[in-house]
Amino acid sequence: MSICLSAMCMCKFGAYLTRGFPKQRIFSSSTTRISTKIKRGSFSQVADSDVIAFRNIVGNNILTDPSDVDPYNIDCQRSYRGKSSIVLRPNTTDQVSQILEYCNKRNLAVVPQGGNTGLVGGSVPVFDEVILSMSLLNKVISLDEVGGILTCEAGCVLEMLNDRLADKGLVMPIDLASKGSCQIGGNISTNAGGIRFSRYGSLHGNVLGLKIVLADGSILDCMSAHRKDNTGYDLKQLFIGAEGTLGIITELAVALPPKPKAINVVLLSCESFDKVRQIVVLARSMLGEILSATELMDSEAMEFVVKQAKLVNPLDKSPFYVLIETAGTDDEHDRKKLDAFLESLFNEGIIDSGTVAGSVKEANALWALRERLANALVVEGRKAYHHDLSLSMDDYYAIVEDTRRQYPFPSCTATGFGHIGDGNLHLSIITSSKEADDINSFVLNWTKNHEGSISAEHGLGVAKNQYIHYSKSQKAVSFMIGLKKMFDPKGILNPYKTLP
Repeated sequence: MSICLSAMCMCKFGAYLTRGFPKQRIFSSSTTRISTKIKRGSFSQVADSDVIAFRNIVGNNILTDPSDVDPYNIDCQRSYRGKSSIVLRPNTTDQVSQILEYCNKRNLAVVPQGGNTGLVGGSVPVFDEVILSMSLLNKVISLDEVGGILTCEAGCVLEMLNDRLADKGLVMPIDLASKGSCQIGGNISTNAGGIRFSRYGSLHGNVLGLKIVLADGSILDCMSAHRKDNTGYDLKQLFIGAEGTLGIITELAVALPPKPKAINVVLLSCESFDKVRQIVVLARSMLGEILSATELMDSEAMEFVVKQAKLVNPLDKSPFYVLIETAGTDDEHDRKKLDAFLESLFNEGIIDSGTVAGSVKEANALWALRERLANALVVEGRKAYHHDLSLSMDDYYAIVEDTRRQYPFPSCTATGFGHIGDGNLHLSIITSSKEADDINSFVLNWTKNHEGSISAEHGLGVAKNQYIHYSKSQKAVSFMIGLKKMFDPKGILNPYKTLP
């Protein structure tokens, strides 16, 4: 794949376009959870007889040795640790059904777990819940290449699905930094967003069908693989973003967009957030249908990723950086639109500098600056408080500025980055102090007062479930609690999560 601008554009913008990126290195990450006081529910505890019963269902696909179970008890950020003594690894929907029927009768709490890449503690036990790993439900059931519809099991890894589709001219409608380990069932259960949300939209629109096992073991089959189906209530929507609290997704059908044939990646810098907004507006109007992603990083975020992940910022230091990706089917057509866009930015004095990737390697290097940011926000001996927010464009960066005034440098460093194309901000506060409750309270109350969402794409899990009323009305929360009681009367499915 060739990623470059025309000779005319290179000549015109040669003064501020740069080339050349080094090999990258990946760092691990961590975060600090929001403290909550949780009491264990009145659930039964796993007994030897339960282990025997489970073994009769899943055979040898059961883990009870503490050394085998322990990795499933800890989330990917090593922030939440449960005390489960057992992991079940079913490989069919029928086995999931039998497990839940048994657990419901025995009043055993269950936590479903996909790739365990979530950031709010939604996929690990809080206490001693039975862990239901979906990893062995990993079959591709069918692929309709003409209709562009994939049917598969919930444990399929996102990157594996994209690799499977690569030579079919199709692509998954979601892309995440964790694509190498996250599972599509977990993506749907959390309604994950990702870097190309503004291009392909929400999973609420792309998921065509689901098969769900309910708390009592009954199977709810909503597996329509049609792009249009208006027969009655669209029940599957209730389970998208429910974080496994209403039922466990085992199969799905998803609509696939065509794979782009021409991709361009650009990194721009500018001196103010007002100019960032001008870039966003101009990108939407001038790039239109080929605009694939619009990502923001402030100066502090760029400094962290360069220092911690050993990457190189190809541009001079600047208050703000905007990464833009275009994806289309005609390289010449896309280059012309991109050239005109860059020319307008330059002539109107909106940008200070920029760089255009001239190869796939360089495009990946630019994306690494954004995708490895979360991992880079880990500093030895300091705490990191991460927030995933949706805000209006007027408030998008104001919260970062207000947080810095409230918690000034050097004791705290607030960084702002995220999917500015869809209003999703990732606000991280790095500090050596122990002000978790105070910092989180400030951020959550600020978001509430500005009518934002306290969870844009990560879900609520156990980290933010007590704050759901900051973004949802009491009436709405009451309806949610009613739905939970209807689908799961005993409350065995992923307890302590999502709802207060």
